[in-house]
Amino acid sequence: MGPGMTEHSPILEKIWEHAATQPEKTALAFGGEAVTYARLKERILAAAAALQGMGFGAGDRLGIVAKKGLEFVYTYLGAQLIGVVNVVLDPEANGKRLEYIRNLTKPKAVVESLDLVEGAEPAPVRGLSRDDTADIVFTTGTTGAAKGVLLSHANIAGAAENINGFIGNGPNDVEVLGLPLCHSFGLGRLRCNLLQGATLAVLPSFANIKAFFAAIEQYHATGFGMVPAVWAYIRKFSGTRIAKYAPQIRYIEIGSAAMPTEAKKELCAMFPATRICHHYGLTEASRATFMEYHECADDLRTIGKEVSDKVEIRIFDECGREVPTGESGEICIKGNMVMKGYFKPEETAAAYFGDFFRTGDEGWRAPNGNLYLASRKKELINVGGKKVSPVEVEEAIMALGVEDCIVAGIPDPDGILGEVPKAFILKGGTGMSFDEIKARLAGQLEMHKIPAAWAWIDEIPKTASGKKQRLGLKGLA
Repeated sequence: MGPGMTEHSPILEKIWEHAATQPEKTALAFGGEAVTYARLKERILAAAAALQGMGFGAGDRLGIVAKKGLEFVYTYLGAQLIGVVNVVLDPEANGKRLEYIRNLTKPKAVVESLDLVEGAEPAPVRGLSRDDTADIVFTTGTTGAAKGVLLSHANIAGAAENINGFIGNGPNDVEVLGLPLCHSFGLGRLRCNLLQGATLAVLPSFANIKAFFAAIEQYHATGFGMVPAVWAYIRKFSGTRIAKYAPQIRYIEIGSAAMPTEAKKELCAMFPATRICHHYGLTEASRATFMEYHECADDLRTIGKEVSDKVEIRIFDECGREVPTGESGEICIKGNMVMKGYFKPEETAAAYFGDFFRTGDEGWRAPNGNLYLASRKKELINVGGKKVSPVEVEEAIMALGVEDCIVAGIPDPDGILGEVPKAFILKGGTGMSFDEIKARLAGQLEMHKIPAAWAWIDEIPKTASGKKQRLGLKGLA
């Protein structure tokens, strides 16, 4: 394909550039196979040609099953090259969700991989723009039905540039990726590395910790990304063994869910010289804020500040008026990575205050500029007019040595306060009784925040990306 054919996609432009300037450098590694930047470009071209051979043209939607492996990467980027819109599908999603997404988006075809012809190139496509939709990614949110998020080529490149700017990773880094590619975190790590001309070693998952450690050694990895649940898994099954890699690990990106404060302190101790970066964001506004654990060692509850000067965050009340510093309201975001809109236009209309995307998260900003997340607005517990964040209560309980728990609001049995917090404690996750936990919370939380009801739970309900699903428990007396 001639010059100018990648202008609509800053990420493809960079891949083409790396293929010219460092053709023999490994871009991707998976299952013993190493793919150079020159080879990656060839495979993307072949995937684009295969899609055109199936009748795909610019604007058509492709259902792409995000199975781990390099075929997915070729197909995903090949589609973007010729203006085909990727509808990213989770291979582990239940049938009902997949059926809903397919019925809504009506993709021309659903594929897991393509038959690629060596040396094949697509016919040129003109008139593509950075504002064209590149991907439709469905939320894994904790509230309501999944929403289709429209992300332009400019959105996904903007997010990657913001993240790279904050973390400071560059072309000499080697990252191990165990995150799924069907969610925005894993896809984001893929794009961040390809944009920089770095090397990404892809693993099937984090399930095999030995394989994860072996990859860190084999590839001399300098970074990785993980969700808090993965850290809990690593600690549970391998103790502190990962700390031996601390000297070579320059950065770790964490996100998709809250990390208990004790776990943050643990990471700081194990990785004293590593840049440990925790993001806050949504599929609709990828990685809007960042905080770095060592820099925020005295204030580990903050979600940090705007990721870059391309992003602006304000706190609004329910009428869309900005609230004073220190007051709580809805976190709203404007920036280069904020979605074009939802697949359903009627959902888009209600999602903004002016140019600012409404996250549905309650939070506030301190005088020093740091932002704080209280909870999803719908998850807040209204105790006699006082708003209680379930996240704060969960953190306090887990800081006592409880493995995991989840807190939700239930009707006040006495009929006085409207709602009271109820704590569901993971069965087998502590040797303490409910009365002991309650007694020890007395000095940690205000009285109205201490759960009034308690229960054991066999498993903490979470989304695929590790977010706790509190709304399903709300009202369960």
